[in-house]
Amino acid sequence: MPFIDAKLTVSLTKEQRERIKSRLGKSVSLLHKSERYLMVGLNENYALWLGGKALERGAFVAVSLFGGAASSEYERMTGEICAILSEEAGIPSDCVYVTYQGISDWGWNGANF
Repeated sequence: MPFIDAKLTVSLTKEQRERIKSRLGKSVSLLHKSERYLMVGLNENYALWLGGKALERGAFVAVSLFGGAASSEYERMTGEICAILSEEAGIPSDCVYVTYQGISDWGWNGANF
């Protein structure tokens, strides 16, 4: 039950959105999760500042998942997220923050797991 919520300072084409969504869907396996239940949110043209300076190209990505994963798995996922955003949206890795949150109670389809 992962949710990847990305706030991006850039605009994306429909094709870029699809490629980012698809690549995130594959990469979520690094956290032992399936794309089947993955939800992705892409919030474009989001104002972000880093070190007091406005980012022309930057991103904040929050990854929530039912349960959790090992730090090494989160680190591999961070590398993959940075690569995806760099290759698909031109966002440099040093302008990407990624956070992770394991969730113990997660609801879907009228019930909780």
